[in-house]
Amino acid sequence: MSTSTSLLTPDAFITRWKGSGASERANYQLFLTELCDLLGVEKPRPATDKVAEATYNFERPVVFDDGAGKTSTNFIDLYKRHCFVLEAKQGSDRNGPTEAELLGGAREKTKTGTAVRNTRGWEREMGRAKEQALRYARSLPTADGWPPFLVVVDVGYCIDLYSDFSRQGKTYVPFPDPQHYRLFLDDLNEEAVRERLRLLFTDPLELDPGKRSARVTRALAERLAKLAALLEASGHAPEKVAGFLMRCLFTMFAEDVELLPERSFTKLLQDYRTGLEHLPDALQALWNNMDRGGFDAALRTRIPQFNGFLFKDTEALPLSAAQLDLLVQAAEASWADVEPAIFGTLLERALQPRERHKLGAHYTPRAYVERLVLPTVIEPLREEWEAARAASAILEDEGDAAGALREIEAFHRRLCSVRVLDPACGSGNFLYVTLEHLKRLEGEVLEGLGHFAKEGDQIRLDMTGGYTVTPAQLLGLEVNPRAAAIADVVLWIGYLQWHFRTHGHAKKLQDPILRNYGNIKQQDAVLSYRERVPRHDADGKPVTRWDGVTTKAHPVTGKEVPDEEARIPVYDYKDPKPAEWPEADFIVGNPPFIGASRMREALGDGYTESLRKAYKGEVPDSSDFVMYWWQKAAQLAKNGKMESFGFITTNSIRQTFNRRIIENALQEPNMLSLKMAIPDHPWVDITDGAAVRIAMTCAQKGDQNGRLLNVVQETKTSSDEIGVQFEEKQGKIQGDLTIGAEVSESKQLRANESISCPGVKLHGAGFIVTQDEAVLLGIHSDPTLSQHIRGYRNGKDLTSKSREALVIDLFGLQEETIRSKFPSVYQWVLERVKPERDAKAQTKDGASYAKTWWLFGKTRGELRKALSELDRYIVTVETSKHRFFTFLDKSILPDNMLVAIASDEAFLLGVLSSRFHVLWALAAGGRLGMGNDPRYNKTRCFETFPFPAATDVQKEAIRHLAEQLDAHRKRQQAQHPSLTITDMYNVLEKLKSGAALTAKDKKINEEGLVTTLLQIHRELDAAVAEAYGWPADLPEEEILERLVALNKERAAEEARGLVRWLRPEYQAPQGGQQAGLAVEAKAEATTDGPLAASAETEWPSGLAAQAAALKRLLQQQSGPASADELNRCFKGPARSARARAIGNLLETFVELGALRKTEAGLYVR
Repeated sequence: MSTSTSLLTPDAFITRWKGSGASERANYQLFLTELCDLLGVEKPRPATDKVAEATYNFERPVVFDDGAGKTSTNFIDLYKRHCFVLEAKQGSDRNGPTEAELLGGAREKTKTGTAVRNTRGWEREMGRAKEQALRYARSLPTADGWPPFLVVVDVGYCIDLYSDFSRQGKTYVPFPDPQHYRLFLDDLNEEAVRERLRLLFTDPLELDPGKRSARVTRALAERLAKLAALLEASGHAPEKVAGFLMRCLFTMFAEDVELLPERSFTKLLQDYRTGLEHLPDALQALWNNMDRGGFDAALRTRIPQFNGFLFKDTEALPLSAAQLDLLVQAAEASWADVEPAIFGTLLERALQPRERHKLGAHYTPRAYVERLVLPTVIEPLREEWEAARAASAILEDEGDAAGALREIEAFHRRLCSVRVLDPACGSGNFLYVTLEHLKRLEGEVLEGLGHFAKEGDQIRLDMTGGYTVTPAQLLGLEVNPRAAAIADVVLWIGYLQWHFRTHGHAKKLQDPILRNYGNIKQQDAVLSYRERVPRHDADGKPVTRWDGVTTKAHPVTGKEVPDEEARIPVYDYKDPKPAEWPEADFIVGNPPFIGASRMREALGDGYTESLRKAYKGEVPDSSDFVMYWWQKAAQLAKNGKMESFGFITTNSIRQTFNRRIIENALQEPNMLSLKMAIPDHPWVDITDGAAVRIAMTCAQKGDQNGRLLNVVQETKTSSDEIGVQFEEKQGKIQGDLTIGAEVSESKQLRANESISCPGVKLHGAGFIVTQDEAVLLGIHSDPTLSQHIRGYRNGKDLTSKSREALVIDLFGLQEETIRSKFPSVYQWVLERVKPERDAKAQTKDGASYAKTWWLFGKTRGELRKALSELDRYIVTVETSKHRFFTFLDKSILPDNMLVAIASDEAFLLGVLSSRFHVLWALAAGGRLGMGNDPRYNKTRCFETFPFPAATDVQKEAIRHLAEQLDAHRKRQQAQHPSLTITDMYNVLEKLKSGAALTAKDKKINEEGLVTTLLQIHRELDAAVAEAYGWPADLPEEEILERLVALNKERAAEEARGLVRWLRPEYQAPQGGQQAGLAVEAKAEATTDGPLAASAETEWPSGLAAQAAALKRLLQQQSGPASADELNRCFKGPARSARARAIGNLLETFVELGALRKTEAGLYVR
């Protein structure tokens, strides 16, 4: 696309447009076209009849849905996909009263949308235009995603910018801040302003301050890491080095934000290049003065008192010339531009010897953090702010200016008293992001207060007095002392950055600069105890365990194995109980990612046992570590001790034992609701920079609907971050993080029990051998050994190319027998398995595995028994992109990542392979891994699934198709050894969706005969549908609803003693009541009206509280509602007075742009 070079200079453009006014429709397109010329960017493209192609156009149509089946088409003034939605207005200038007014006539009115500039009416009109732009953005197609910017233009006067770099569309905030978001026409003279607008049109994500600061921050952290390594190599302890460098970096920051004279610290460092031996004394003297405040001889100026926690220890380390050079290089960088949201993480890695190599690893992007912070903390406060603004507007319109001002002041006091707790704060990134958004909101509130100021008033409060948001409101708990200290520094750097960027200088800051609020506490967030004591064995010797980190090369294999010499003590914890948390209004954070199975290894036996004892009856032992935080926060919310909480967890939160905690929280008494959930999202583990998959959940008290955000697209961005696009659903979010059929409530069926199980779990890769290694071990020379070296398959063997691996299976043999009968095998396992087992022997499970080191960790005796009478059995890969089932020969041993179903019945294979079971498995199971692959949990996916009531004829049809399916895939793979199941099903999904095939896809289609495979699946789906007695083309949601209802019916039958066994000769060999499988009638669908039926809510006193209550009710709307319908949802005396108040509030919300009023007089968001 071509761009044009402007013939207009900024001065000429400004002069040309300054005289315009009050003609938006006539002027805005010309104004914006000429603005594009001035900026040198592409002009909007001609209109097109194809809406999907309208990516950069004036008058882009969008369809509004009022939720009641009615739609209307509106038009975006200017839209550019992935950039902005722009709404244009045009105010008018009014220098004084008109002649008619001077003669006593009525004040002239301006038409709607053309309010007199710099009046309260004009401000409201601009705010309403912003809300209109938000509604347009909300109505865009999902494929377009949320634009990063909303733009409001008063043609010929100003341009207002609002950003949401999290791309969730809920919180567009003034950009770059409330003081500088409005660009006036004269500002276009500045090159920096024109560049900002140029990027708005061309690459708006480059305006994200977090991304720009991230590059500066990473470079600084790398310099500090080099210096830290050099200082440690000189013999200084890591703790001393960390303290010294943190004092240095804060001093560098202080000079860059003018708390110290410009370049004063940098110059001091440079001056001592010729007197290195005196530099420690000079630094110590400076830091003593920074602690106390007063005149500093070296800097030749009075410096403020910093105090706080950072300069209590003023020790300075001696430096070599090379070390000083690195410190000077760091000082010369722009410390005012560091990004606190990631600086803490990088600084922690830089100052920790073991973590230093991870500096180049990924860090958690700021936008990811905002996706949880905004709905948990900021959106509720913004809703309160909206209610306060509405109340203030009503009072102002009634002539009560003092009352209107009190409403704004009351909210400001509320904002400045809010407490936010991160009970696993690490180095403070969540707390910093929260602080910045609180300060942004405070800026808007202060601007609102400023509208009531008369000349000379001190309305715009600052740090010299009155109320203000401070770091004291951000509370953190962190078990790691270094991370806790960094979190404190990060918060203060962020706070002082805000002050510097807002005021441009260090004035108005009172001594001491750093307040020791004690808001970041070093403590265990989930467990408290009277005493921690070392554990001793029966002989009184201390019990130790491998440190879980240190490895060494094995002398025989050369592979890295645990270093048994690297030991740490095992502790017991006396009188364990849940830890106490400080009082807070909101809780948000990212607790450690440790799965239940890894807790003993990561935390130690003593800690794990004490933690589980402390939460007995609240948190199941099989729950992940993070769920202790979730349960504790949920209990506080249920008891009314906090307003809402949000946590990052692994995406396994939807699996049974974790989900149980959520489901309990969503029940009475004092039920909670999930107000926002993202079931699966890419993330970066802060401990090592590894890519992981996580879930986000945000909960609050009460029964209400929530927003469910499902990731539909992920793309790599230029900043190495994974950009995500969401599809949003609104409704009641269930414990499995879904909206719709309650699959998670389904019951396990006895009919399906005892025939499904994960395969063996080795706990030692040394058991696996190749064909050649098996020959060396004697498999050909000793026929009996073939019973103990068997075929072995894991998930990757089935989804990709099989390794044709073998496994040493010594099940049923004792150590002495193996050593005497199979000596080569004995030594193989002794060398390759036993060392790892011994190193991990100090956990409860590890001790058991070490005792019988020649056996698999999980030998699966019951599975072996279930398979013993079969020639083949069904398996599926536990975690797989595509859900497929296949037969394995009885000679092959399944790995733990396969779920085995002990049946040779092709009828079962056919039903399991149908869309009915695949949909069920997707809904009932969780997801796992960076690939976000569905996980097949045999308890939730198989044991709850109600099989169809098939006649003999129907069973035979399904058997026939299932055998065809299994044979087809195996035949094509045998003919084309490089062809994989994943390849075939990737192409099959493309064929189903009608997507174009690439050259590679076409080759796979030919080799796998994938079109034929798809036809077999379609015929199988139809046959299974017939067996259920249902239409073959049922929508997915209806299939799940019918299966849930059928599960309920089967569970009721079993409670009466009627069990429909799948393999009766094995499951019930003594006989039992058996019946044919019944067909379930269609589940009744229910729909709610625009306002879900609920108990009446007490109508509060106070205008702001009433506005907030009405807003909460409106958020639960599924469609438009009348003022009378809304009134009936409240109880209390004086219904007519309440009706008037509701009417006024609704009209005010419309005026402020927070609601839309339909032609029928109904109100909708």
